[in-house]
Amino acid sequence: MNRNEQLFAAAQQHIPGGVNSPVRAFGSVGGTPRFFKKGEGAYVWDADGKKYIDYVGSWGPLILGHAHPAVIEAVTRTAQNGMSFGAPTEGEVEIADLLCQMLPSMQQVRLVSSGTEATMSAIRLARGFTGRDKLVKFEGCYHGHADSLLVKAGSGLLTFGNPSSAGVPAAVAADTIVLPYNDVAALETLFAEQGDKIAALIVEPIAGNMNLVQPSKAFVAAMRKLTQDHGAVLIYDEVMTGFRVGLQCSQGLHGITPDLTCLGKVVGGGLPLAAFGGRADIMGKLAPLGPVYQAGTLSGNPLAVAAGMATLQEISKPGFFEALTAKTKAFADGLNAIGAQFPSDKTISAQAVGGMFGIYCSPSIPHSYNDVMNSDRARFNAFFHAMLEEGVYLAPSAFEAGFVSAAHDDIDIQYTLHATQRVLQNL
Repeated sequence: MNRNEQLFAAAQQHIPGGVNSPVRAFGSVGGTPRFFKKGEGAYVWDADGKKYIDYVGSWGPLILGHAHPAVIEAVTRTAQNGMSFGAPTEGEVEIADLLCQMLPSMQQVRLVSSGTEATMSAIRLARGFTGRDKLVKFEGCYHGHADSLLVKAGSGLLTFGNPSSAGVPAAVAADTIVLPYNDVAALETLFAEQGDKIAALIVEPIAGNMNLVQPSKAFVAAMRKLTQDHGAVLIYDEVMTGFRVGLQCSQGLHGITPDLTCLGKVVGGGLPLAAFGGRADIMGKLAPLGPVYQAGTLSGNPLAVAAGMATLQEISKPGFFEALTAKTKAFADGLNAIGAQFPSDKTISAQAVGGMFGIYCSPSIPHSYNDVMNSDRARFNAFFHAMLEEGVYLAPSAFEAGFVSAAHDDIDIQYTLHATQRVLQNL
């Protein structure tokens, strides 16, 4: 039994499933999860000392790579003055100013500690602002584990949702309406029938939790127009895409101004920090100014703010996103070139946006949740484990996007492409 196996066996004694977040358990792909003890640049080392090229990056936050010197220095310097105060700090003001400067849609912003906190708070705020209860979300989009968001589609196109997790009351799920992603007709039908009851529409503007799925221009335009026409709040959940696909996030790429935006991952630079913000008239409903309550003991934690500020300053440097986007696109193009050499039932396809990419065990790029579900998941599992043996760490699920960081270089990309060629030939 190797060290990873020993640690996993020990972890299961006192941690449910041996992990503190389900996807880490390798439940989708099988096998033993890797326990990491070190990360540096584009690489991680597991408990047995094996080195991997890391394309997970802590699920997106590490856009600069592991242990970036500027981030380490900022956190170390800040920690010398205290870890937490539960009171306002100058750093909170500075990062709020910077976020509102970087994202024109944000007139005001509030810091929280996780993406789930950001989305659930934004939804509560939208309901408080509109005085309505209904929430619209889309199949395959994940917005955290708040009760009203752990919902699957009902039996008909416009039925209210059903709980997708035990412990979620049916009455809570009933206020969430689930529609197919990228389906403009379904969206138009819903708003025509129930638009005056809808408080908010929340969306991953570029989906990353059913693997990488991009929205059509018509879908983006319809979401913005219908919410405006019916007085509903458009919430862009940019927890994953925020400052990962571009300096002005997905909304900058789409040319859209959402009413509220949720941020996470990159904004914390690898530490627990998230945020939600948007129009001042909506944000003004938050306590202590308004009647919508939201709070958090560690919100705006000094260490997390320091890591986030250092990261945001680095990615704001001229040419950063141009270089990251070109590198990630070259990676996806290389994967597609390799995939083209194999028959449709044995191939892969890929696409990239900014520093995000998707790898699919199918000959075509998916545009919906159903497209993703129709990919060959068993073959992905075999592909994942074979790449792991090659020293390439990909997301342990066919339903998760991957991430390239500024620390990945051409040697890393070329090694990964050659490993992919070898693995597909052997599969």
